[in-house]
Amino acid sequence: MPISETWLLPDGVADVLPEQAQIIEKLRRKALDFLVSRGYQLVYTPFIEYIESLSSLSEANQDLDLATFKVIDQLTGRLLGIRADMTPQVARIDAHVRPVEGVARYCYAGTVLHTKPQGFSATRAPLQLGAELFGSESIDADVEMVDLMISLIQKAGLTDGIHLDLGHVGLFRSLVKQAALNKATEHQLSDLYQRKALPELAEFTQTLHFGSDFYVLGRYASDLGALEANLSAEILKNAAFKQAFDAVKTTQSEIQARWPNLHIGIDVVELRSYHYHTGLMYAVYAPNRAAPLAQGGRYDGIGEHFGRARPATGFSCDLYALSAGQFNELSIVVAPKGTDTDLLKMIERLRTEGLSVVQLLGQDDLSSVPNATHQLVQVAGHWNLEKI
Repeated sequence: MPISETWLLPDGVADVLPEQAQIIEKLRRKALDFLVSRGYQLVYTPFIEYIESLSSLSEANQDLDLATFKVIDQLTGRLLGIRADMTPQVARIDAHVRPVEGVARYCYAGTVLHTKPQGFSATRAPLQLGAELFGSESIDADVEMVDLMISLIQKAGLTDGIHLDLGHVGLFRSLVKQAALNKATEHQLSDLYQRKALPELAEFTQTLHFGSDFYVLGRYASDLGALEANLSAEILKNAAFKQAFDAVKTTQSEIQARWPNLHIGIDVVELRSYHYHTGLMYAVYAPNRAAPLAQGGRYDGIGEHFGRARPATGFSCDLYALSAGQFNELSIVVAPKGTDTDLLKMIERLRTEGLSVVQLLGQDDLSSVPNATHQLVQVAGHWNLEKI
């Protein structure tokens, strides 16, 4: 490769420069401190591990498997995976490394790596931050997680115009089971729901058992009242369907009580990660952003791969996406070389106040600190801070 090209980075990978890096780091600290204050214990997980461990989810979610970089361990010859998501790693900790009784809460932050961007203009190396709650089947756990997610978005200063989407894979799954559909038909229906293709859905469901209910599920996916009014009595009596329906209603009601000004949308056929989630799903969106700011859901039984199946719910976000468009104008103070006691005290005081102070070296002058914004100048025996 010519020297002129050695500075280039792979597609979907970028440097983070000082003006934005400070914003991201402050956000990371604030977010983790907030999660810890809510009882979520911080964990660090390895960037790479055996693929069998990271594939605990990929059996149900091929998208994650395809997103995972794989390399050969030169020590053992075994296949390693570079984490594309930290949830399987935290599940391993809960199931095998630290198998506490009762409810366990964990939070984390770290870089993950994707083989391909997971969305339009998305990075392949997101800085993922998230929280996971293990050991509770209660809808209260889902409500806590949704509330936690919105609160975190608020801490990031992005509350204006945000929108919460709620869904539940249990409505579709229970209807599929009731109708005894085969996998091919199930996949076709899922695709129609994802594309919001109502005319095609109407035609496709004409010959299906409970076809009118499948159509109604798509037609009134965003209106629980109309959905309940138009579904057949047999489906409404289905225990699994009713449980999922009630879970969405309860979550909507309780979150609205906590966040009265929040706009909450319902979409019971939003089946993203359908084969991964087992219950309630949730995502937060902001105006003029196509991708969610944060998203999550319930994924019961996640620890089964490690020998301890547990109910679980959680969410994650990309700190790069949360901080997009935010830049911090840096303030750099230049101090002259010297060991004058008052000068050193002034430098220490400014640093304590949070300013960045650079003391000149050797024969350096202001030109050696190109980003300097202020300088320390001695006037009548006193050191003053002056803008450059």
